[in-house]
Amino acid sequence: MAVSNAVGGSGGRGTNAAPWRNWAGNVTARPARSVTPASTEELAAAVLAAAADGLTVKAAGTGHSFTPAAATDGLLIRPERLTGVRAVDRAAGTVTVAAGTPLKHLNHTLAAHGLSLTNMGDIMEQTVSGATATGTHGTGRHSASIAAQITALELVTADGSVLTCSAGENPEVFAAARLGLGALGVVSELTFAVEPEFLLTAREEPMAFDEVTDRFDELVAENEHFEFYWFPHTGSCNTKRNNRSQGPAAPPGRVSGWVEDELLSNGVFQLACTVGRAVPAAIPGIAKVSSRALSARTYTDIPYKVFTSPRRVRFVEMEYALPRAAAVAALGELKALVERSDFKVSFPVEVRTAPADDLPLSTASGRDTAYLAVHMYRGTPYEAYFAAVERIMTAHDGRPHWGKLHTRDAAYLADAYPRFGEFTAVRDQLDPDRRFANAYLRRVLGD
Repeated sequence: MAVSNAVGGSGGRGTNAAPWRNWAGNVTARPARSVTPASTEELAAAVLAAAADGLTVKAAGTGHSFTPAAATDGLLIRPERLTGVRAVDRAAGTVTVAAGTPLKHLNHTLAAHGLSLTNMGDIMEQTVSGATATGTHGTGRHSASIAAQITALELVTADGSVLTCSAGENPEVFAAARLGLGALGVVSELTFAVEPEFLLTAREEPMAFDEVTDRFDELVAENEHFEFYWFPHTGSCNTKRNNRSQGPAAPPGRVSGWVEDELLSNGVFQLACTVGRAVPAAIPGIAKVSSRALSARTYTDIPYKVFTSPRRVRFVEMEYALPRAAAVAALGELKALVERSDFKVSFPVEVRTAPADDLPLSTASGRDTAYLAVHMYRGTPYEAYFAAVERIMTAHDGRPHWGKLHTRDAAYLADAYPRFGEFTAVRDQLDPDRRFANAYLRRVLGD
């Protein structure tokens, strides 16, 4: 096991490790030491050594959370060596992977075996454990959350024990730990349900705001995966409908795909955001031009190539999960907020859906859900805009995404989640001394 700046191995006291920063650059942690275990045994030893030294423990993924969920001044567990696909069981329809495995590597390996996850989010840079611990999701009529696709997991707890959890083994822990915020222990291994690889046809099409909102229920009902983006300061949206296809595969052309996914979505958008940050008054005009630059396109490919896209422009984000029936009203209030305010918003607002699930802390727990996500370019003042949006979302019984910026606390969240007490009871059982706590968890879960 590699130990950064530690004396005497994993159990020794170390000097400060290098600072850790998240992807957006808005969170910095200064752990006392960091370790990069390569096995469950090394991970358990590191947790025990931290306990002996009185250190708290947090595991970091690739830092794609905007909250300080992984921040610690104690022991930081890095994922670089706890990676790899450990088993593919075609008969059972499962794949087992080490917790630090990037989703990109998982998707590539599954494709090589002719398999796929049923659904996924729109990027695949995160580790599997980081993505599931914070509730990463895609959009779907019948499927969304990656955590909901977990069928078993391995968890290192505060006393160094290794629990194997599934619906049939340690079921109460399994129910909570699929989306556990890092509060119950350190996940070392995950098993996902997978299925034979299929094709998706993506239909991307500009559509007026009023038409999208008038037809929202229809578009969600008619498509397996529907999402849209509204461009603030305009009446324009871009819609995306993904549905299973018999084929044949017809991926975007090399040039046209590069123009849409790299030149427009990253290169030109980066330039527009940079100009907007320097000259905020230019943003509404840029938004009108940007919204008109998009054109309709249709293509068919394997799932991860349709669900995911490169995201190179850095930003900060807040996302709320609302009862699906409240989505159109809340989005209308958000549009009115932008129109009557001085906010200059260069990023589109993203709207997705998910079916109700049975995970205690899932943002879709127990209710059909719509997600509204707002973004601001990194380095741009965002606090006032996010605060105003948050007031709209909480008025509609919104639940904040665990890995994205929000100001909610345990008192609010206990009311928002009917099974909140079930989760905290498991936490009290597994981590009574709060070995895995940090300031963020104290705020959202209580102490």
